[in-house]
Amino acid sequence: MSAYEPRRYRRLAGAADLVACQVAVGETDLMVLAARDLRAEARAAARSARSRIESHLALHPEMLDARLPLPSPPDARGIVAAMYDAGRAAGTGPMAAVAGAVAEAVARVLADHSREVVVENGGDLFLITACERVVGIDAGGPPWGHRLALVVPPGERAVCTSSGTMGHSASGGRADAAVIVAPSGALADALATAVANRVGAPDDVAAAVEWASTREGVEHVVVICGETMGAWGALELRRLADRAE
Repeated sequence: MSAYEPRRYRRLAGAADLVACQVAVGETDLMVLAARDLRAEARAAARSARSRIESHLALHPEMLDARLPLPSPPDARGIVAAMYDAGRAAGTGPMAAVAGAVAEAVARVLADHSREVVVENGGDLFLITACERVVGIDAGGPPWGHRLALVVPPGERAVCTSSGTMGHSASGGRADAAVIVAPSGALADALATAVANRVGAPDDVAAAVEWASTREGVEHVVVICGETMGAWGALELRRLADRAE
């Protein structure tokens, strides 16, 4: 799994009606928003999700470094099967889906304890919410920075981001941010990686957005590279007031 990196963007995160806590289990570093402090429950859920993935990796080490889709072994179940499926849909290895898959797995456990839950795992979010939420897009420096956000309606969905210029994401491209909104955390994460890999320069943004828009299950796409931004989908993209870094 990915190495730890300080999550400086969390200084700008939160929701006035939800309680925030942070949980770290190995390399998994979560921010959880819920009706109350669910630190213990989130830690247990993260350990369970990681255990299932790690147990599978012990038997199938080829999964760890695969950059292309792999067939699902007969023993792939639950979160692991979702990662294989997402990799095939996106054209990536299964581990490209790991952060989003873990975020969703933890959120679904915590939903038994809170009507609304947001779990963020290294910039990949899964939301179970009864009201509209504004999710900021971290695209590095000017002109975008922390000045863009997606308005996410009530419901259950993932918002996952990959970048080739910042953060911990492994990317073969130079996108400052490739954001995918989809019903599945694993799918959104793998597709964000695939889209970011397609952007080597600003001229690639339009084609990357077009490709992502044809993937089944995708609700919204935002791709940023330098001063160029492209977007597709039904969600509102909002310009935020300047915020202190």
